[in-house]
Amino acid sequence: MSNTSDQEGSKKGWGPAKSRRKDGSFRHPLPLLGRGRAARSPGPQASARGQGSESPDTGSSSGGDRSEDRSSQSAASKSAGSLLRDVSGVVQWMRDTLGQSDDFVVRGFSVFGRFPAALFFFSAMVELTVVNEDILRPLMAGPAHPRDRKLSPPELKKILLNETIYHCETQLEPDPQKVQEAVLRGETAIVVEGMDEAILIDTRTIEKRSVDQPETEQVIRGARDGFIELISTNISLLRYRLQTPDFRVKMIQLGRESKIKTAVCYIEGVVNPELVKEVWERMSKITIDAVEAAGYIEQLIEDHHTSPFPQVQNTERPDKAVASLLEGRVVILTDGTPFALIVPAVFAQFLQTIDDYSERFLMASMVRTIRFVALIFSLIFPSLYVSLISYNPELIPTRFAVAVAGGRAGVPFPAVIEVLIMEIAIEVLREATIRMPEQVGGALSIVGALVIGQAAVSAGFASPITVVVVALTTIGSFATPAYSAAVALRMLRFPLTILAGMFGLYGVMIGLIAISNHLLSLRSFGVPYFSPLVPTDWQGIKDTLLRSPLWTLTKRPAHLFTRNPTRVGKKTIQAMMRPTGSPLQPSKYVKKEGGAGAGSKADHHNPSDGGGH
Repeated sequence: MSNTSDQEGSKKGWGPAKSRRKDGSFRHPLPLLGRGRAARSPGPQASARGQGSESPDTGSSSGGDRSEDRSSQSAASKSAGSLLRDVSGVVQWMRDTLGQSDDFVVRGFSVFGRFPAALFFFSAMVELTVVNEDILRPLMAGPAHPRDRKLSPPELKKILLNETIYHCETQLEPDPQKVQEAVLRGETAIVVEGMDEAILIDTRTIEKRSVDQPETEQVIRGARDGFIELISTNISLLRYRLQTPDFRVKMIQLGRESKIKTAVCYIEGVVNPELVKEVWERMSKITIDAVEAAGYIEQLIEDHHTSPFPQVQNTERPDKAVASLLEGRVVILTDGTPFALIVPAVFAQFLQTIDDYSERFLMASMVRTIRFVALIFSLIFPSLYVSLISYNPELIPTRFAVAVAGGRAGVPFPAVIEVLIMEIAIEVLREATIRMPEQVGGALSIVGALVIGQAAVSAGFASPITVVVVALTTIGSFATPAYSAAVALRMLRFPLTILAGMFGLYGVMIGLIAISNHLLSLRSFGVPYFSPLVPTDWQGIKDTLLRSPLWTLTKRPAHLFTRNPTRVGKKTIQAMMRPTGSPLQPSKYVKKEGGAGAGSKADHHNPSDGGGH
């Protein structure tokens, strides 16, 4: 720009002449900031806050000290506010704080050929075609009408946003620290000389996998899509199924270093506002370096941190998350992980699947009953076997007792040690199968089940009945739909088996009573873990161990205290109570005398057959 334009701009308080020294070079607006990586600063506003804060050990300061603090804080605020006006100062500050990264791009240019500007982005996180065609090209060329007239910063800002930049996701940001955070998230920042606000444009593009069926939650008649690692895609999957204006998404950043976007989703008018408030407060208190997975949040917001039972449900299925939202729960989505968290969670949720509602209620109830029996079976079967063999063999039928004694004749270990060895071997085999490549894992599981079991029996380390007991227990644990609940039950088998080896059936009862008391004491965001069984809710029991017909599930879970408890309308209930119509009943179309049907008679008199009247 010419000296004349610089002087005119300096008179108005926004031109580049205000930030130049006499020798023509730019002066740095924040002398307190370091110029190297060793002197990295958290940002101008953080520096201002640090200057104005008092140490708790110093007590109250004098009036002169307070006035000096206020004056220094005011000066720092002014310098922070003027940072974005100086392009060279912003460039220097961004390079000082972000370091000399090869993928960090600072592109200097002139807006309309008149106003110095700079573009900041990380090349590995943005779509370069969008930056070149939708941002740089229109900014450097610009519309024709403002070229021949003087523009103030507000006018220039309006023209850039409304007439120049070809991008819909654009916003202004006056805070330099937030500008830097936006660049780290993958956005593009534009700073123009004289403007006190930066322009942020969402140009982030990240490679993502396609939406596919979840591998951890297989269904027969459910949807075939699942969450992925990109939070925007996951939110779109929820909105696709919830096309209601009451669906709300509130965003929060977690992690001091990672700054991962996390979404709190709920349906306004259904969910209890106190639940949303409590979820938001717990998440606001999370101050850790990074949130790498949804499991981090789960462990930091649950009520009982030492309990083996999960108090937050996780899922990869959008339809399951939507069903929970419609019940009045809150769903938490985290960027970078395909798992959604559902709160609050009760024990009955971990035994239910989407297929339970896709099938008719008789089949669904039968499957749920089998699932519950398998859960109890996998928990207590090894301990019952140990207690009966070691302390109460008289309870075993005689022929079966003789067969068991013959099988254990050459085993050198007591029953409790034998079962523990086999259980540990199965857990090691299971863990190895999970961690091995998919092509090798299946073969390893078959080899482990057949060869190792047979070798253990042949070598005398275990009896055949023990191998059968442990195998049936392992199969029963696979029937639990939720992996986190299945892991808790697998862990509790070991102390139950040890108690059975020490005290027999009394030890088993002591262990079961302790587990029951623990479950009854658990809470998930204030909701009793055994709801709706304890406290009893008859409407909720219809959808717990058994599943009643869908039209009888008229109310949402009572323990959630939703604002709108009605789930099924009265018209549906009345329609289900009335007898159904029979539009294709044969008696309507077949003559009572047993003659031909009406359709056949019409065909007989059809003129197209060539017959006369």
